Amino acid sequence: MTSRELFDRAIEVVLEHEGDTYTDNPVDRGGPTKFGIAQRWNPDLDVASLTRAQAVEVYWERYWRGHRYEFLPEAIAIKVFDLAVNLGNKTAVTCLQRALQACGLRVVIDGILGTETCGAAEQADQKALMAALRSEAAGEYRLRVARSADQIVFQGGWLNRAYA
Repeated sequence: MTSRELFDRAIEVVLEHEGDTYTDNPVDRGGPTKFGIAQRWNPDLDVASLTRAQAVEVYWERYWRGHRYEFLPEAIAIKVFDLAVNLGNKTAVTCLQRALQACGLRVVIDGILGTETCGAAEQADQKALMAALRSEAAGEYRLRVARSADQIVFQGGWLNRAYA
């Protein structure tokens, strides 16, 4: 499967989680958002007027290409990408690395999706790795709420995403 084919599968998961509604929640640190694309992190875009097709290309160019997700097993790649859209790439990869350690694989936790992490993900029991990755993501979301109580409004959705 090519990188673009894997992305095409992953983006459907992301868009299902993000939805297509324009939102401007005052406690959302990304500011106005549509299709999960936040104005704050994409100041050159008018997110309010984004079409689905434009959002897909933004995700391809800015959030997928160059991040090496295609070197992960398919289900893990999709999950890490979905988390990266929401948590940031480094945090999502850190969750993966912690999950790999929870599965007994030795990897450095550095937030970099390099050869060591990708190789360990290939070697891991995929069901155990997915369960550990979901748990790590949920822990990260809970930590965000613990650090900033105003983020509690997002916790339910975040945990649904973590365990999806």
